[in-house]
Amino acid sequence: MTAYDTVLFDNDGVLVDPPAAETQAAAIRDAFAAVGVDSPEQDHVESLCGGVFPDGLRDIATEYDLDPAELWAAREEYDERSQFAKFRDGTRDTYDDVTGLTDLDQPMGVVSSNHHSTIEFILDHFDLHTVFDTYYGREMTIDSLTKKKPNTHYLDRAMADLGGDSAVYVGDSDTDVIAAHRAGMDSVFVRREHSRDTELTEAATYEVTDLHGVADIVSS
Repeated sequence: MTAYDTVLFDNDGVLVDPPAAETQAAAIRDAFAAVGVDSPEQDHVESLCGGVFPDGLRDIATEYDLDPAELWAAREEYDERSQFAKFRDGTRDTYDDVTGLTDLDQPMGVVSSNHHSTIEFILDHFDLHTVFDTYYGREMTIDSLTKKKPNTHYLDRAMADLGGDSAVYVGDSDTDVIAAHRAGMDSVFVRREHSRDTELTEAATYEVTDLHGVADIVSS
């Protein structure tokens, strides 16, 4: 088994509970309302929940005669606000197995397609800053949509910070596995309850059911 000197983790669905679909959708509808759209199309709401890219955002904004930057700023504000609220009221939490990461000796980082400021909030809220040596999420800009996974941009930045030679990236989605391999890393797919039936387009280096399995891999 390969020895790893660096371990990187996705955030949502790996370290903390993923956001509920209905919470995300409600936040997006609030964002539309804030820019004067009271009844957005459902497919537009779904697109802004996470899968949109700049061209798609501009197309949606055009449908409502909106400035894309104004729509995106509202989207980011209300999405983040809803996430903070769910963490503060205890609806979302860390997974219990996160505590096992404190026993690992390797430098560790968090790389997420969530907002950078949201990752910072999570690390502060759950007192995890001492566990991770670096962290990256998206800036709240339209341009950041081109840098989210499977783009390796933020993985590359984390590796530049940590300076390791042999890294593994731990995620819960197909794009996490693809991004890891594109960045020259091995991958660990965490098949938690929400990702139990996920079909991967390319095989992960390892599959585990929790972070204890990750600890076993990187401690060997």
